Amino acid sequence: MFTTRPELSGTFGMVASTHWLASAAGMAVLEGGGNAFDAAVAAGFALHVVEPHLNGPGGEVPAIFVTAGDQRPTVLCGQGVAPAAATIDRFAGLELVPGTGLLPATVPGAVPAWLTLLRDHGTLALRDVLTYAIGYAEAGYVPISGLRQTVGAVEEMFRKAWPTSAEQWLPLPGPGEVQRNRPLAATYRRLLDETEAVGPDREAQLDAAITAWSEGFVAEAIDTFCRTPVLDDSGEPHAGLLTGQDCAAWRPSYEAPVSLRTNGWTVYKVGPWCQGPVLLQQLALLDALGPLPDHGSADLVHRITEVAKLAFADREAWYGEGSEVSVDELLAAGYAKERAALVGAEASLELRPGAPGDRTLRLPRYLTTQRPEAASAQLGALGDPTVSRHGTTRGDTCHLDVADRWGNMISATPSGGWLQSSPTIPALGFCLGTRGQMFWLEEGLPASLVPGRRPRATLTPSFARRDGRLLAFGTPGGDQQDQWQLGFFLNHAVFGLDLQASIDAPAWHTTAFPSSFYPRTTVPGGLVAESRLGEPVLAELARRGHRVTVSDGWSLGRLSAVARDEDGLLRAAANPRGMQGYAVGR
Repeated sequence: MFTTRPELSGTFGMVASTHWLASAAGMAVLEGGGNAFDAAVAAGFALHVVEPHLNGPGGEVPAIFVTAGDQRPTVLCGQGVAPAAATIDRFAGLELVPGTGLLPATVPGAVPAWLTLLRDHGTLALRDVLTYAIGYAEAGYVPISGLRQTVGAVEEMFRKAWPTSAEQWLPLPGPGEVQRNRPLAATYRRLLDETEAVGPDREAQLDAAITAWSEGFVAEAIDTFCRTPVLDDSGEPHAGLLTGQDCAAWRPSYEAPVSLRTNGWTVYKVGPWCQGPVLLQQLALLDALGPLPDHGSADLVHRITEVAKLAFADREAWYGEGSEVSVDELLAAGYAKERAALVGAEASLELRPGAPGDRTLRLPRYLTTQRPEAASAQLGALGDPTVSRHGTTRGDTCHLDVADRWGNMISATPSGGWLQSSPTIPALGFCLGTRGQMFWLEEGLPASLVPGRRPRATLTPSFARRDGRLLAFGTPGGDQQDQWQLGFFLNHAVFGLDLQASIDAPAWHTTAFPSSFYPRTTVPGGLVAESRLGEPVLAELARRGHRVTVSDGWSLGRLSAVARDEDGLLRAAANPRGMQGYAVGR
């Protein structure tokens, strides 16, 4: 079978990510004697620099990993919480948390999480892994097309309303010229200075780095900047609610993943404070429906699409830190069978959450009274963001996977802190995240805004195990992440394609549920599909009632994956879509 690239194989180490410079940084660390966690941290910091429209130091990162000494998957939570002052009353007069500006900022979790991972499971000093990001920020890198398009979309807003962002990002460099971020490089160099001032002990240095970030000069700069009102996509200026004390009070944490046994594999996901379990629910529903239709057929696309609608409807009703419904209830065979019975021969145009345990269903009032509908699917290709001239962003994120020769492996999905969604903090060279837009401004919901609560995020790395084989995978794409990952997993686990062929295969997703991003629109019956599915399949899907949007043949998702076989052989693959993701290894 033809693939756009080979599935890589080797015994030394593998790095796959959404940008070739991040993959190169990670592989350089492996070649220098670092382990998978050292490499992941180097790649993660590099992504902050070279994909600043998709993630940044002000954002967040969840990860799932195993260590050489403990092969049980563990979740690292780098998702910060809502500020202490972020009560629903403080948003009076707004129907939704804005998607831009300072109001939706949660505690920046990405950098403390990377530092925690490096301290607890890495082997190298911070300088050894941060040098690549500093180099890219100081010497420059050639911006990818998505970065150019994003900055171009918000150029007018930067000039009129966010002058600190205009100073950092305008004018755009010309073709073949490099983009730099010297203020961010200076922030990282100061972090190293404060880290190394405590002496030579590696663990003490990393503790000092976490303190400097969360309680020291970074937190102080964030606190100062948030006190000044800035324009957001509500159309009005608002000051931020985030304080230095909020940053000081939060730390990353480790937790157990949730899992499902399916098709001979056990699939592991982050818990329901993010959308992670929705992949497991889709798999449980498909299991309840029996053997899958033929690969690439209209029957297969229809079944997966209808299952996705049901699982994501449950996400809207039951996911969030305030939920009383356990993941075990949502994955129970009886509940899956009951939900799967709703899949019919025609496309459903309704949002149909279930009622596990016969609970009383309650959706956000905003969805039941307004149900904002979009005329068509608007997610940008590749999982890159669709960005309005006001900075409103739908879709987001980066991804990386790393495996080393010792048995360490990690899947991580960094996101947030997008340059287009919040003004640059000039003293630091980066902006804050806007993940708070995923809270609801209504009391008593699983994802209601509550101080100290994590938002119900979209970030969703994946891990899977079959006997002695391990697989780490993921993709950017907001609400689409666990749809594209489902297609990849079925291609590999059920239809037997190798990692690269599983990524290359035609992709699709539904938009028939509320977006997690402001202004929370939906497209009833919406189905976006790559043209490579073929005209007969697309026509049959339209005949069944799907509102089909035909996308370019190579436009949906930016998956990457690494695997380790029972005999220790390592494999990797990355997405050709967008011509920037890369897997490297030997």
